[in-house]
Amino acid sequence: MIEEKIIELGFTVPDAPKPLAAYIPALAVNNLVMTAGQLPIVKGELKYKGKLGQDLTEEEGQKAAEVCLLNCLSVIKSVVGSLDNVERILKLTVFVNSADDFTAQPKVANGASELCVKIFGEEGKHVRSAVGVNQLPLGAPVEIEMIAKLK
Repeated sequence: MIEEKIIELGFTVPDAPKPLAAYIPALAVNNLVMTAGQLPIVKGELKYKGKLGQDLTEEEGQKAAEVCLLNCLSVIKSVVGSLDNVERILKLTVFVNSADDFTAQPKVANGASELCVKIFGEEGKHVRSAVGVNQLPLGAPVEIEMIAKLK
């Protein structure tokens, strides 16, 4: 059971965050499910805020990325009923709110990628983009989109 594995790792799957604007959090089409961008929101509050390399360390960015990943999984669960219906994680797109000279976006994204592999094992290995951006909604440091294949 995927949720049991997440709990063993010291995390929980939160309730799916409410959308911040006019979109749906996740959409299942055929055997794929795609998420909208998820921020590091915990219980309705932004847990981390600011730019990497200016306000936050690389390690804090990795922790924010973990929260974003868990929120991606929560919105997937809200659409497909159980994370046990996920066969494989296919892709993560990781947006990193970056100071002008910050270039460690891939290391920040590793926070999400490494947790994904801990949760799903080999089926958690995925393709990924890690993109530095000037700003994110609410001043979030990280935003992640996910594409997963369903069983």
